[in-house]
Amino acid sequence: MSTARPTLEAVHRDVTGKAVGRLRREGLLPAVVFGNGLESDSVTLNMHDFEQLRRASGPNTLIDLKVDGRKARPVLVHGVQHHPVHRGPLHVDLFVVRMTEELIVDVPLVPVGESVAVEQASGTLIHVIESVKVKALPDRLPQSIEYSIEPLVDFDAAIHVSDLPIPDDVTLLNDADEVVARVLPPRIEHEPVVAEGEVAEGEAAPGAETGAEPSGEEPTEG
Repeated sequence: MSTARPTLEAVHRDVTGKAVGRLRREGLLPAVVFGNGLESDSVTLNMHDFEQLRRASGPNTLIDLKVDGRKARPVLVHGVQHHPVHRGPLHVDLFVVRMTEELIVDVPLVPVGESVAVEQASGTLIHVIESVKVKALPDRLPQSIEYSIEPLVDFDAAIHVSDLPIPDDVTLLNDADEVVARVLPPRIEHEPVVAEGEVAEGEAAPGAETGAEPSGEEPTEG
């Protein structure tokens, strides 16, 4: 595994509250750096650099963060607050990790391959869960876990957490019997069936004439 990590530069900031809006207009992103046993530090990041890094890395990527040019510390992006409309980042929480302490994180699941039940039987692939919780050292955290959907050959088959390919240095915390994915059969709408001899509402019986109901007697004059 490569030891090279992406880097970010940060600058300590004293501006807080609503005044950080000015920083965002200047292309800066407010952030807070924190960790177990550490005093939190308010900083700013370059907005463009942060967005570029996030596009090129996974959710559990370790980042070397330098604040005011000091020695880099490994951090994880703990949380990102986004704008409700344009979804751009508004604020970031950066967690300083200790490389000898295991972390618990959520890892996305990525299905690969094809399912016979989907391709040939017109079933619908259902992702019951889209991530699992794992524990590992910071430099062993997986960015995603791929699993094949080829075993889904019919509507009775299912992929369980126990079927996932988990690296040896990663501990899976989900229940092994939990269903990850399965294929549902297509919904078939049946036409209503009219039994022989029955007449559907609004239809005339065979041989009956439309119009007034016959009385069985000849009409009389008068």
